[in-house]
Amino acid sequence: MKPAESAPAASTIDSLLQGTHADPFALLGTYSGPDGTFARAILPGAEEAEAFSLDGRSLGHLRKVDDRFLFEGLLEGAPQPVRYRCTAQGHDWLVTDAYTFGPVLGPVDDLLIAQGTHFRLFDKLGAHLIEHEGCQGVHFAVWAPNARLVSVVGDFNDWDAARHVMRNRKDIGVWEIFVPDLGDYCAYKYHIVGADGAVQPLKADPFAFMSEIRPHNASMTAVPAKLDWGDEEHRAHWAQADPRKVPISIYEVHAGSWQRDPWNWFLQWDDLADQLIPYVVEMGFTHIEFLPITEHPYDPSWGYQTTGLYAPTARFGEPAGFARFIDGAHRAGIGVIMDWVPAHFPTDEHGLVRFDGTALYEHEDPKLGYQPDWNTLIYNFGRREVSSFLVNNALFWAERYHVDGLRVDAVASMLYRDYSRKEGEWIPNPQGGRENWEAVDFLRATNRAVYGQHPGFMTFAEESTAWPGVTQPADERGGRSALGFGFKWNMGFMHDTLRYMSRDPVHRRYHHNDITFGLMYAFSENYVLPLSHDEVVHGKGSLLAKMSGDDWQQFANLRAYYALMWGYPGKKLLFMGQEFAQRREWSEERALDWHLREAPAHEGVRHLVKDLNRIYRAKPALHAGDCEGEGFEWLVVDDAENAVFAWLRKAPGARPIAVIANMTPALRTGYRLPLPLAGKWNEIVNSDSVHYGGSGKGNLGQVSAADGFATVTLPPLATIMLEYAG
Repeated sequence: MKPAESAPAASTIDSLLQGTHADPFALLGTYSGPDGTFARAILPGAEEAEAFSLDGRSLGHLRKVDDRFLFEGLLEGAPQPVRYRCTAQGHDWLVTDAYTFGPVLGPVDDLLIAQGTHFRLFDKLGAHLIEHEGCQGVHFAVWAPNARLVSVVGDFNDWDAARHVMRNRKDIGVWEIFVPDLGDYCAYKYHIVGADGAVQPLKADPFAFMSEIRPHNASMTAVPAKLDWGDEEHRAHWAQADPRKVPISIYEVHAGSWQRDPWNWFLQWDDLADQLIPYVVEMGFTHIEFLPITEHPYDPSWGYQTTGLYAPTARFGEPAGFARFIDGAHRAGIGVIMDWVPAHFPTDEHGLVRFDGTALYEHEDPKLGYQPDWNTLIYNFGRREVSSFLVNNALFWAERYHVDGLRVDAVASMLYRDYSRKEGEWIPNPQGGRENWEAVDFLRATNRAVYGQHPGFMTFAEESTAWPGVTQPADERGGRSALGFGFKWNMGFMHDTLRYMSRDPVHRRYHHNDITFGLMYAFSENYVLPLSHDEVVHGKGSLLAKMSGDDWQQFANLRAYYALMWGYPGKKLLFMGQEFAQRREWSEERALDWHLREAPAHEGVRHLVKDLNRIYRAKPALHAGDCEGEGFEWLVVDDAENAVFAWLRKAPGARPIAVIANMTPALRTGYRLPLPLAGKWNEIVNSDSVHYGGSGKGNLGQVSAADGFATVTLPPLATIMLEYAG
């Protein structure tokens, strides 16, 4: 900065006043000159200006040197932050000058950001309400390395790009500015001029903690999460638990359609807490898993096309409301899992697409950077800043919101360069293969970070191929392909068993392996058995509608299927509404059909699911060996003629439990069932119970085994469980 005696050239002043000067901090603010402290400021609308220190001491007057409201003058004291009292036409107002404040980021931030090893990016980038150099305000910082200049615009500066042009930290490509006297709930975006001089569409903040409610899409200044948590007991429990050996039963929820208010609008987080948490407790689930609740512009995307990875969507209220929901769930003993979407991002112009005028977050080449299935873009996982942006996002939800886990969407689309592409539409890796090793390295880094920094945190992969080592440790033990997830969705179980249940029972004898085949690989990974939202949309109908037969048989089949699933090795996941046999296909536009609970058949299914959760949680034999082959033993594997399956679930020190399914409408009395222990076996589950809407056939509560067998009654289209009593 030159002293006032060497005034900037007219062209420089023109660019400064037009907001096109790339370094306004070199011309504006306060600095030492030969005659003392010199000040230069742009004060729109002012005719006169008096400078004050932040504690209210008058420092002198500035004179207007340009009709475009440029003021200059000498001030008393050393260079410091200045607040101006502006006067025009008999009116006064105060303006604290952003250009009199120094930077907030420091050299350590520069180093870690440059290395891609900063694990606290969400404390540095975005909009943060802080005190800086004695003044409250908001610090804005955004990564745009190829921009010519960046301004923050918002309702606080009339969306004028000339008012708050940011400081460029050229070594790391981050632009920052501290805007004094701002608080929360201010709308803002970034005005970015590309290297070629092209002005980009106004961009939302990639690190925004809150956004406007759609269809508006500005970012909002806000304090993320909350400061007063009461979930220490919950978090301590999971920090010391081995999730592979404890019961995990997940209730998958779309927050916008689980229930609606009387005007068919979304429930706010506090209302959801009042209604959803007690319901999940009553039903016996251990976790709620939300479809993506990060900000997204398009309701029918269900959140899977997110434009604000750090912002809980404004549809359900303020960010602190989501934190209160999680805190309330934890106090009730319920974990919260978020659906997380690092696989792709939408092309909405206010989002990440060509953020600084270049392919910054995505690949330039559409053969690498475009996802044809969803008309979305693919992150450039090999770019360290992009990988760091996503890894930090996973850490952010764990730390700031105490989220218990992330279910990572569409992992298979990340792992393969040729995913949903024809020959010639994709680029092989340097070794000539189809593996996307950059995505592999990113997933490994994410899992290492969250498991290393947050004991008790869990990750779940929706991975639909046979990629080796999805749930193997992401270290030298697992090899390069090991991804380090805690669990993997067992898509094979879902596809095979639903196909089997859709068949007429008379044909099931020919498709016995639809049930048995899954046990060949059931322990190759740590599995979750998912009956998710994906199975009840896009013309697929509800789970009830997938079952074969007339109405009675469909209900009986569904009950038998649920009981088989809860007896099958693997953690459990059920999408909302299926616990009471929703008839209609799910739609995000309306609440679930809760009135169906008035019908005994539907309420019977709900009672069964509640009892299955209770027994699953109470009986170690049903959960401790979910991920270990030693916890499973076939009893009847080859009775295809009668469509009967039977196996034993067991755990060290626990009473074994036999699971027996009869998948035909025939009542089978006198069935010779192998049982390994002589004595009494109590019937602890019978999906044909009249309490659940069944015919009430069964074993009067108990059977006796001798010489390795018991004679049992198998109810029609039903699954029973027998626990050894001695």
